[in-house]
Amino acid sequence: MSWEDFVLISPLVAGVLTASAILIVDLMRPGRTAIAVAVSLIGLAITALLTVAVGNTPGTALDGAYRVDALTTFLDVLFIAIIAMTILFGPDYLVPRGLPVAEFAAILVFAMTGAMLISASADLLLLFLGLELMVLPGYLLAGFHKTDSYSTEGAIKYFLLGSFSSAIFLFGLAFVWGLVGSTRIDVIATELTAVVAGAAPLSPGLAMGLAFLTTGVAFKIAAVPFHYWTPDAYQGSPTPITGYLSVGPKVGAFALILRLFVEALGPLSDWWLPVMIVLATLTMTLGNLVALTQDNVKRMLAYSSIAHTGYMLVGLAAWAGDPLGRADGIQALLFYGVAYAFMNLGAFAVIAALQKRTGVTSSLGTFAGLGRREPLLGVLMTLFLLSLIGIPPTAGFFAKAEIILAAVQAGGPLTVLAVITVLNAAVAAFYYLRVIVYMFMRDSTTEAPALRHGALLWGGLTAASTLTILLGLFPTGLLEAALAAAQAIVPQIPS
Repeated sequence: MSWEDFVLISPLVAGVLTASAILIVDLMRPGRTAIAVAVSLIGLAITALLTVAVGNTPGTALDGAYRVDALTTFLDVLFIAIIAMTILFGPDYLVPRGLPVAEFAAILVFAMTGAMLISASADLLLLFLGLELMVLPGYLLAGFHKTDSYSTEGAIKYFLLGSFSSAIFLFGLAFVWGLVGSTRIDVIATELTAVVAGAAPLSPGLAMGLAFLTTGVAFKIAAVPFHYWTPDAYQGSPTPITGYLSVGPKVGAFALILRLFVEALGPLSDWWLPVMIVLATLTMTLGNLVALTQDNVKRMLAYSSIAHTGYMLVGLAAWAGDPLGRADGIQALLFYGVAYAFMNLGAFAVIAALQKRTGVTSSLGTFAGLGRREPLLGVLMTLFLLSLIGIPPTAGFFAKAEIILAAVQAGGPLTVLAVITVLNAAVAAFYYLRVIVYMFMRDSTTEAPALRHGALLWGGLTAASTLTILLGLFPTGLLEAALAAAQAIVPQIPS
């Protein structure tokens, strides 16, 4: 490995060293939550600085298998922010239950390195390696509360279905590798361009490989009908971990989709576009309809997360509907991923704050009277829910608007998909607003006094709420960064 290679992979190395440092410090000073969190945040800050610095000099490493470009930098910064905020939200919930914060933080950082590897992958084998490095820690986190039967049940379902989907995905990669003759993403794109142009034969095996890849990816993003693991895994996991699982692996899986389906399989977009349209429609519609029936807020947000997967698939479909004309769809998908990460993490952080007292559930009754009992938490939860609905001037409004506009501008069947998206957003408003009604228009069911929450939780909530507002008021900067990231994988699109 040359020095230039080491410089390019230095953010990934910093992430691994950060996770290792957390474990070493915990061995030396066990049970010291403040020290573990401090080491985590310092390491993540260094990783973020290296990511931005390396992003200014894009290039390839590891014999071309690892590529740093604008998309890599955009996604890596987002991954780091997600992990940092999850670590801030964790101790307030974990410490009262005797769960180890240092192990929690280390597992999260290891998962982050897998996501970073995905975002920089220019080779199918490295892409799969990054995927597994990201999802394996997720199985551990889902069962982190070992004495809770719900946590164990959710983790087992997540592990079994996740392993099954990984095998399907790997089988699809093997088909593509065998038929194209290379694992390099750029070589695959070139070969498939020749296939589409008629210069090479179109093999039925290629269609089989594409079907396996689509199925495997659909499992990872919890798209309907491959979503069955999601509600149990989310409801059973400790609440800060549920927040991470609803955001981190989802964004990582979409990073994989961008590298694989847009870069490598982009020439076959006409093949997989109808499938993505159907997946997007089913995912957002079923997710919202089932969320309407839920009385447990964690489970409601789990089905809501499925619906948001459908919205993000609309952005992918919008690009595939007109891949040579615009980057709007991918730009909208990336913007949506950032907005969704902060508002959803914030919503789960409020639930975790309410559950600081052990034995408290996440049922709707728990939120009754919250606006009077803990007004600041009530206001923050209202902000996050309004953003999830898409009410201006929150980040969620511009996220949905960009997705819908991209679909409309792509035209054809995408226009119908845009209408379905609008209708689903209207349906979703009902179950989000129901929580707000309980917080401010229902009497509290408990006489317990308001809890005192830690500075870390308030710091994380401040960051999440501030970003949710600022990205709604001033979306231009993020939109420009998202456009630059999109153009890194579709360079033929004019600025």
